Amino acid sequence: MPIIEFLLNIAGATVLLLFAVKMVQTGVEQAYGPSFRRVMMRSRAKIGATFCGAVLAVIMQSSMAVTILVSGLLGSSVLSFELGLAATLGADLGSALVIQFLSLDVPWLAPLLLVVGGMMLLKSETPLIRQIGRVIMGVALILISLGLIRTNVSPLSNSSFLPDLASILERDFLTAFLLGTLLAFLLHSSVAAVLMFVALVASETLPLMVGVSLVLGANLGSSLLPIWMTRTMSPKARQLPLMNLLIRGGAALTMVVIVNRTPLFGLLPEIHMGQQIILTHIIFNAMLLVAIPFSGLIGRCATRLLPEHHASNEDIPAHYRSVLDKSTLGTPALALACIQREIHRMLLLTQDMMLPIMNLFERYDKKQNKKIIANNKRLNDAFDGIRHYSGELSQQITSNSHRRQLRHLLEFAIAIEAAGNIVAKTLSPLALSRSKEGLHFSTEGLSELQGMHDRIIANISLASNVLVSRDVDIARQLIEEKSEFSHRQRKSRKSHLKRLAAGLTESLETSDLHLETSLAFKEFNSQIATIAYPILSRKGKLLNSRLVDKD
Repeated sequence: MPIIEFLLNIAGATVLLLFAVKMVQTGVEQAYGPSFRRVMMRSRAKIGATFCGAVLAVIMQSSMAVTILVSGLLGSSVLSFELGLAATLGADLGSALVIQFLSLDVPWLAPLLLVVGGMMLLKSETPLIRQIGRVIMGVALILISLGLIRTNVSPLSNSSFLPDLASILERDFLTAFLLGTLLAFLLHSSVAAVLMFVALVASETLPLMVGVSLVLGANLGSSLLPIWMTRTMSPKARQLPLMNLLIRGGAALTMVVIVNRTPLFGLLPEIHMGQQIILTHIIFNAMLLVAIPFSGLIGRCATRLLPEHHASNEDIPAHYRSVLDKSTLGTPALALACIQREIHRMLLLTQDMMLPIMNLFERYDKKQNKKIIANNKRLNDAFDGIRHYSGELSQQITSNSHRRQLRHLLEFAIAIEAAGNIVAKTLSPLALSRSKEGLHFSTEGLSELQGMHDRIIANISLASNVLVSRDVDIARQLIEEKSEFSHRQRKSRKSHLKRLAAGLTESLETSDLHLETSLAFKEFNSQIATIAYPILSRKGKLLNSRLVDKD
């Protein structure tokens, strides 16, 4: 029975650790996800991109999340491979640095973070404050889970099982290396895996060299994860995870042989064993930065390994291809699911169109504008396909609920097409007009527009979740975001008028441009939010003029 109790305790602590890491990532993504994309899109120097990647990984506690974000930007051609590689290697170092903080054994820190984070999450009505509270609570739970792991493994150092296992791994460092790789991959988090290894070594449950081999293996495992997560993206987007795997994974395999077959590891200062593991992890990822000056050569190798040819339909991004299947027309439920997936594809196309808009306002790019126009054509084609498909489907439907669902999906498809037209026919021409006339927004005006743009990108993701999940709470959040956005737009208009009254030259010159852009943003956001109305109405959570008050 003791062994069962031990396994349950360790499993519980591990699940809590994974949940906590995910909690932090989700909170950060919801609070600052659009800002992260904007920062990366604005990076122009390798040093700056490296720093951005490191900071983002520290905040998100995940190099994988940063790598996937950067890969998406590469696939959309808004970031070069050289800058993407610099950001990714910086993220690898950032995720190693965060281990240092999370390994702190300060008894009072976790309760303090729980109190602060809990109050922010439960008491605040501001979405941003609530998400920050979620992040703080996530960090607290990470510290608690690590404490549980340390507490439960300490007695095992006197048992026969773990010493025997440790002895086997110590003699066969490659097995330990592969075990670390497997655990990091299965846990979907190198941070969680490394923290666990540090806790085991710090409690003297595992020998130091076994811990080193496990941690180096975790580095290989964490570079495999983006490969798996980006498998459906375009070849251009997958180039970065592939080269990160070859660089980081190859270096990890080389390093594990060196530290186990040479006296190199003995050069580290004699400090606490857990700290030695952390220091090894940090030094290893810092060494990978030497690849950044060769990013151009690495990029050419990536292009050879994953060429961007478009002869095959498989090379086209998934959201560029229709998912409507006429063979399902005889089964209304399946056909409606097809329409829902096609509308989700339309949302992704709209997101691709909206993402670079603020970049266009700052520095107009004809190539990027052509992509917006091309995506708008894809969007219109998708809508036409849905209209014809729905016309055929309506003849097969006998259920009132299916008819109602079809009507709601068509209404949302119309809204998304309208949103895409706002980008292609209003926002993009406005950006061109600003460039031709050589106008510049005021610092305050540009910040206001950027803030609205960030909220739009976040709300597109929120609308996507509503479409897929049909969750009432998420739908309500989307409508609340719409109301907050309208408030933000009105506030921006008032601020702009005050700047006009004060005679600010930049505001006078860009007055029409600013007002038309903010209004277009508001209209776009309103179109995206329409997915929530039928869900809330069906559940009786919507009045004629406002949401039903929360219970």
